[in-house]
Amino acid sequence: MIGIHREVRGTLIVVAVICLIFVAIIYFIWPCAVPFGSVLALGLFIFVLSFFRIPKRDFRTQLNRVISPCDGKVVVIEEVTESEFIAGRCRQISVFMSPLNVHINWHPVSGQVVYKKYHPGKYLVAWHPKSSTENERMSVGYQFADDSKILVRQIAGAMARRIVNYAEVDQDASAATEMGFIKFGSRVDVFVPLDYPLQVAINDRVIGGVTPLATVI
Repeated sequence: MIGIHREVRGTLIVVAVICLIFVAIIYFIWPCAVPFGSVLALGLFIFVLSFFRIPKRDFRTQLNRVISPCDGKVVVIEEVTESEFIAGRCRQISVFMSPLNVHINWHPVSGQVVYKKYHPGKYLVAWHPKSSTENERMSVGYQFADDSKILVRQIAGAMARRIVNYAEVDQDASAATEMGFIKFGSRVDVFVPLDYPLQVAINDRVIGGVTPLATVI
């Protein structure tokens, strides 16, 4: 049986009310179309419910790997200057989460969380180049014994209007454990040191908590 994430609360009530109102309107305007309208309403309810599914997968610990924090498609791999936390040149790996993907986010590495900051912003489409710095987003930074740093940035998209993050500063995070949740379509950026060998390429499909993005050296 597929599990449903706790973040479904509230959203599902709103969707259920909308579906009931939709069917009621059809009943008063066009009674003979109620069966068809009911099927549409049920389809919407199930579709929204699927956003909150909890996948069954083998989250095996992968030492010396940066693991994908989400399900989706790799849409950006480029060298950038990250000024918020890393304060220098690094490599950005961006994963776009479509409405059909699981929307749970996982810690990409095992390490100490030393930085967390919420940024209000716009709701550009998640694949827009400026969404990483202009959209609503949540940043989480990890630091290791050799002082190397990794930053994960949850980014809201045109549909995603709520970012949830469970990480806490000074927390010792474990890779592939739950970090947060983004409701509906969105994107997650991972910033890693330039000398970390990549394990993915543009357009690769990745599985959150399972697929390695880069090797830690």
